[in-house]
Amino acid sequence: MIRQRLTILGATGSIGLSTLDVVSRHPDRFEVVALTGHQRMAELAEQCRKHRPRYAVTCDAAAADQLAVILGTEARGIEILWGEAALEQVAALAEVDAVMAAIVGAAGLKPTLAAVRAGKRVLLANKEALVMAGRVFMGAVSQSGAQLLPIDSEHNAIFQSLPADYAGNLARSGVRRILLTASGGPFRSIPLDQLQRVTPEQACAHPNWVMGRKISVDSATMMNKGLELIEAHWLFNAPAELIEVVIHPQSVIHSLVAYSDGSVLAQLGNPDMRTPIAHALAYPERIDAGVAPLDLFDVAQLTFERPDTARFPCLELAYRALQAGGSAPAVLNAANEVAVAAFLDRRLPFLRIADVIARVLDRVPAMAVEDLESVLSADRIARETAQTVIAGLTG
Repeated sequence: MIRQRLTILGATGSIGLSTLDVVSRHPDRFEVVALTGHQRMAELAEQCRKHRPRYAVTCDAAAADQLAVILGTEARGIEILWGEAALEQVAALAEVDAVMAAIVGAAGLKPTLAAVRAGKRVLLANKEALVMAGRVFMGAVSQSGAQLLPIDSEHNAIFQSLPADYAGNLARSGVRRILLTASGGPFRSIPLDQLQRVTPEQACAHPNWVMGRKISVDSATMMNKGLELIEAHWLFNAPAELIEVVIHPQSVIHSLVAYSDGSVLAQLGNPDMRTPIAHALAYPERIDAGVAPLDLFDVAQLTFERPDTARFPCLELAYRALQAGGSAPAVLNAANEVAVAAFLDRRLPFLRIADVIARVLDRVPAMAVEDLESVLSADRIARETAQTVIAGLTG
C-alpha cells in the first residue's frame, strides 16, 4: 500500500493531536512529512521524535531555536523552519498528498489557501478560511482542482448525508434544507442574569467536546455555529434561508439534511473529533478511528431545541454578516477573535463579546471582496476597530 503523505498545520492543537492519534493507528497508510506548532514546543518536539517529519515549522525564530534545543541531536534529519512563509511552503510541498488545515483563526488562512492553490487534498478544520474569504477560497479550489473535505463534525456530517454525486445544487439533489446541530455549550440553561459573571474557566468547560480555549468560548456564545453557518454556505452552495441551527444537547446527531420527499438523513456518533478526521483521511474508505461505537441504549433519548436569540445574539450577528456578504463575514470573524481574546484575558465581560462584534459590524461597512488583499485589509480594519470599541467599553 502506498502511504498518504501528510502535512499537519496546527499539530499541537486539539485537532492536530486527534489527527496524529488516528495516523498512529495506521502506520501502513500514512506518513507525516511536516508538522507545525505555535507555542507548545515541548509537545511539538515529542511529536517530531515519534513521527520523524522532514519539516517542523514554528511561529518565529525564538520558538525554532527552542525546538532545536529540546530536540538536540534528535533534530538530525528534521529541517526546522519558522514564520508565515514556511507555513505556506510546507502546505504546498510537492511530495505532500494531503494537508490537515487545523490552525485556529485568521492565522490559518494563508497556509490553507496555499495548500488549495497547490491542488492538495485539504482536510479543512480551519473554518475561518471560508468565513473570511469564501469567494476567494472556493474560486481557488475550482481553479486548482483541490479536493476539499470538511473536518468540523457538523459539516462532515452534512457531507456524509448529501448524495455522493452532489455537485453544488441543493434543489437538483432534492434537498429542502440543511440542519446544523449545536450542543448549546455550557450556558444553555443557566439563568440569563448569571451570564454577566461567568469566567473564562466556565466558558471553556464544554459539556461534550474537548476543544481549545478560543473554540470553547465560541461554543459558549454560539458564534461557532454562526461561523459554521457561513462555512456551510460556501461548502455546499447553500443560501442562508436553507440552513437552520438546531440545539441538540447530547451531541450525538452531528447534523442532518432534509429532503423534498420528507426524508431526513443524519450522521450519528459519539462526540469525538477522531471520527470526522478518520473519515476525511481515508475517504472514500472507512478506517478505525479509535472511537467507541455509539450505544443508542446508553444514549436513551435525543432532544432538540430552537436557539434562544436573547441568550445567543452572536448567532443572529452571523446571519446578518452572511446576508450582508462581501467583507462582512471577515469583519465578524476579526471582531470575534479580538473580543474572545479580551474575554480570555479577563479584560472584557462575557456578555460584551456580542456587543463588540455588533458595534464593529456597524462601524466597518461591508465592501466587495475580489482578492486576498481585500480580505486581509477588512480583517485589519476590523481588528483595529474592535480594539477601539473594547477600550471604550472597559476604559
